Amino acid sequence: DPCRNFHCKRGKVCHVDKHGKAGCVCQDPAACPSTKDYERVCGTDNKTYAGTCQLFGTKCRLEGTKMGRQLHLDYMGACKYIPHCTDYEVDQFPLRMRDWLKNILMQYYERDMNTSRFLTEKQRSKVKKIYQNDKRLVAGDHAVELLLHDFEKNYHMYVYPVHWQFHQLDQHPVDRLLTHSELAPLRASLVPMEHCITRFFHECDGDRDKLIALKEWCHCFGIKE
Repeated sequence: DPCRNFHCKRGKVCHVDKHGKAGCVCQDPAACPSTKDYERVCGTDNKTYAGTCQLFGTKCRLEGTKMGRQLHLDYMGACKYIPHCTDYEVDQFPLRMRDWLKNILMQYYERDMNTSRFLTEKQRSKVKKIYQNDKRLVAGDHAVELLLHDFEKNYHMYVYPVHWQFHQLDQHPVDRLLTHSELAPLRASLVPMEHCITRFFHECDGDRDKLIALKEWCHCFGIKE
């Protein structure tokens, strides 16, 4: 089977032509496997798709058109009303995000105690110092004032989680710059819960080059140079 080890990018599938040569063609959205309700996704065209297969298959078929260039995964779940993000809310967003990233690392560290190995040894040694600090906040829905106080008092505990998340996203390629597609996995999962994330990332791009550099990322999260 010429398609056995033939890789196609998202939205395309392997197809063998009449000469027996493998190539990539656009996925027929109608031929995508059936999905569950919780696998629905919302596109940037504000249309609900049955799953990512259907979304990227549609995007592929629109390749070369303005609609195709503008169509991306907006967020996980069916399309719904996303409220406008106010200036006050976007200012408070880094407080919640920093706390969330810190608590994710705490959870990974606790799971690694049972040899799950979510983290590398180097990551574990860094997170261990944060984990053992008895001043850390217990995960929860904390008031803005408390999050701000904890950030100022225990600043060092928040630096690594912010750096860690950047490098988790910076993969294709690893160049200390985040593209729209590299940000997409984090953004798509958070939009339904954090409606300010789109505006936050847009404003993080200080030089408006459609890339978020490590320096811009840290500045947005209040991390000093």
